[in-house]
Amino acid sequence: MRKALDALYDAAAGLAALSMVGLLLAVLTSILARQLHFNVPGIDAYAGYLMAGTGFLALAHTLKKGEHIRVTLVLTALGITPRRWLERWAALASAALAALFAFYSVRLVLQSYEFNDMSTSNDATPLWLPQLSMAIGTVTFAIAALDECVLEWRGRVRETDGEMLRHE
Repeated sequence: MRKALDALYDAAAGLAALSMVGLLLAVLTSILARQLHFNVPGIDAYAGYLMAGTGFLALAHTLKKGEHIRVTLVLTALGITPRRWLERWAALASAALAALFAFYSVRLVLQSYEFNDMSTSNDATPLWLPQLSMAIGTVTFAIAALDECVLEWRGRVRETDGEMLRHE
C-alpha cells in the first residue's frame, strides 16, 4: 500500500512538473507573440490554467515531503504528550478540511460539465477541463492528508526541526 500511495504522490508531482513546463512554454509563447506582433488566442488563459494545475497537483507531494509551512513555535514549547495530541488534532483537522476541499472541487468539475460552462476569454474552453487539475490535485492531497493522519495516530517517527520524536 505504501508503494502505491508514494507512486500516486510522485505521479501528481510529475503532472505538476509537466504543468510547470507547459506554463513556461505558454509564457514564452506569449512574450514571443507580443514581440513579433501576432496574437495567440487564449494563451494567457492557458497560462493561468497551467499555473493553477501546477499548484494543485503539487500539494500532496509537498505535504508528504514535509515542505508545507508549519508553525512550530507552540510545538517546541510543549512537552512530548501535549505535542503528540496537538499533532494528532492538527492531522485530523487537516484531513477533514482536505476532504471537504476535494469534495467541492470534484463537485465544481461535475457542475461545470453538466452546465457546459465555458471560459469567458477568447479561448472558449469548457471550464471542466482546466478544473480537472484542481480536482485531481485536491483528491490526491486529501488522500495524502488522510495518510498523514493515520501515520500520526499510529505513532510514527517524525523529525521536527532536527529533533527526532517517537510517538508511542
